[in-house]
Amino acid sequence: MAQTPPPIPPIPPIPSPTSIRTLCDQDPHHDQLQPPNHLNSMVILAAIFCAFVCALGLNSMLQCVFQCANRALTEPVQWVASRRLNSGLKKEEMVALPTSTYSADLNTSPSSSSSSSSGCAICLVDFSDGDKIRVLPKCNHWFHVACIDKWLLRHSSCPTCRHRLKSSGSMPSLAEIVTT
Repeated sequence: MAQTPPPIPPIPPIPSPTSIRTLCDQDPHHDQLQPPNHLNSMVILAAIFCAFVCALGLNSMLQCVFQCANRALTEPVQWVASRRLNSGLKKEEMVALPTSTYSADLNTSPSSSSSSSSGCAICLVDFSDGDKIRVLPKCNHWFHVACIDKWLLRHSSCPTCRHRLKSSGSMPSLAEIVTT
């Protein structure tokens, strides 16, 4: 005896677009499926705000570029001279500055009246016995040798009082700056 397969149920007809609209209109939960309009407006406002912030950043950057370019083009000699004035000491000049060893007992720290604290103004660590310190001329401020050497390779002034260590005689003349 052969078994017959179960009957296939008939396929319901495909509803027309107009019947779908009427079904959606009749469904009370149909509006919950669509995003509310205020959510769309929030996304648009967020996009406008982001575009505004980007435009402000671009404007600030372009202003800076134009100001620097204008200064370099209109005042090249003075601009280059002012940039080189505080460009740092050469290693030979830096090594020539006096050094000493700190000792609280013997008070060998130079001119304790010119510096109110007993610490390095760069690393903010107090000096301890045996620390190597470098004394800057004229202002007599002192610092750890490692701290002030890093500073002086990039700057030619005292980090505390901004007294220039380079004399105007060691600076190249404006004619040398223009030709190099």
